[in-house]
This record gives sequence, C-alpha cells and structure tokens, in this order.
Amino acid sequence: MCLVSDTHGILRPEAEQRLAGVAHIIHAGDIGRPEVIDSLRRIAPVIAVRGNVDHGSWADNYPETETVRLGDHSIYILHDIHELQFDPAAYGISVVISGHSHRPLIETTGGVLYLNPGSAGPRRFNLPITLATLNLTASGPKALLHHLIDVDKCRQARR
Repeated sequence: MCLVSDTHGILRPEAEQRLAGVAHIIHAGDIGRPEVIDSLRRIAPVIAVRGNVDHGSWADNYPETETVRLGDHSIYILHDIHELQFDPAAYGISVVISGHSHRPLIETTGGVLYLNPGSAGPRRFNLPITLATLNLTASGPKALLHHLIDVDKCRQARR
C-alpha cells in the first residue's frame, strides 16, 4: 500500500510512477483538488481524509478521520497528528497515518507505528518531496519513505 499527503492539487509524475501497481492508496489530507483523487483511483482503490486546505462541496465527500482494518491491522488516518484525541494502542490501532507538517516521519511509540508520508505536492520550506509505502506483515507493519525528487539535483538546478 502507498501513502501520500499534502498534494495540494498536484499529482507529480514521479508519484504516479511510484504508485503504479500498489493495492491500496491512502491520502492523509490536503488533497487540494478532486482531480487528484480521480487520478489516484485510476491506479488503485483510495482511502482519503480531508485536510485543512480542502474546502468546497467536493471536500465534503471526505471525512476528517477514518479507521480502516486491513488484515490483522487497524489503521487510523487523520490530517494533523496534533488533533489525535485518544490513545491509539488502547483501541487496538496498530498504525496512525497523518500529514499536515510536510515532515516525513516513521516512529513506533507504545507499540503503535506513527507514519507521516511527508508532502508529495509542492515543495514547502526546505523539506523533501516524499511518499511512503506500508507493508502489513504478520510480524507487524513495515514502512519505508521514498523521495520523489532528488534534493541535491533540485538544489543544483536552482544555481
């Protein structure tokens, strides 16, 4: 499964290439335009939540949070991790996926994998452009970050 966030209306060709062949896509908010989800759905089934830039009638189709069960794993999705109002471990959640900060993160705390795929959209601040993959294995969830654009090449191009 592949995880994206903070596309802000842009689905980069590099992201589409990385997404090719995945079984599921999760978008953790700040979609930006409904066409982004339309394009993602041509690749694989999509689960998406609304972010703080998602406004208008199209955005009403997406909840602020979502809980999904895939295999033996329960996954909680929200846009801003600071809005998490409960202890995921107490509810049997094994993975929490969020976005908002544009900062990629893979961290296990209290038996819960916290995953922020970073931003797959426009470059913000000096942060990388990334997405993540998540494999749900019998031994536990395994996540990996993928850089979509080589940061050094971007810096060289700006010189």
